[in-house]
Amino acid sequence: MSRGVASGDRPVRPPRGRSRWTSFVAADASPGKVARELHESANPSHRLRVEHDQYTLLIHLSDEDGKRWMTIAVDRATRQWAVAQDTRQADTAQAAYDNLYAQ
Repeated sequence: MSRGVASGDRPVRPPRGRSRWTSFVAADASPGKVARELHESANPSHRLRVEHDQYTLLIHLSDEDGKRWMTIAVDRATRQWAVAQDTRQADTAQAAYDNLYAQ
């Protein structure tokens, strides 16, 4: 299993307890529209979006306050991946995509 941080930089494990895992939920779509974004039900600023084409998945995740983005680009054939972080979703998508594929 791959980790996104060096072993010395790993965060401290949260305390164990009875905290409940929850899921992201779909935003309300306008009539005739499809919801394309998920958000944490208790925190709508924390968002998730997935888009794809025939070759690549792009998974966009905002930080807790919605001011920064992380994009994970996944090659659909090999499942190789690359990650980028920045303040704009479009910039992280381009950087992750560029990091995934050889130029």
